[in-house]
Amino acid sequence: MNHIVTVQDAVTAFADFMEPTDAELDAIEQEMPAILADVDLVDAEIAALERVPGELDARRIRRARRKVLATRVVLANRAGCGEAA
Repeated sequence: MNHIVTVQDAVTAFADFMEPTDAELDAIEQEMPAILADVDLVDAEIAALERVPGELDARRIRRARRKVLATRVVLANRAGCGEAA
């Protein structure tokens, strides 16, 4: 008889050592506007999938795509100017 053993302990055994560094947290904070814009875009796309998409859905998706692009441009410009991205 084979015993099934969970690997929970093996996976989380080093969790205390795997905390994000301050630099990683700062990078996430800098990218948060782009992350939120991506979430808005996914929300708009999901809403359009749940029903027959209409003109308002198309506008919402276009607006969300423009927001994603605009936030990525801002982040790219910051990175190009030598600021922390």
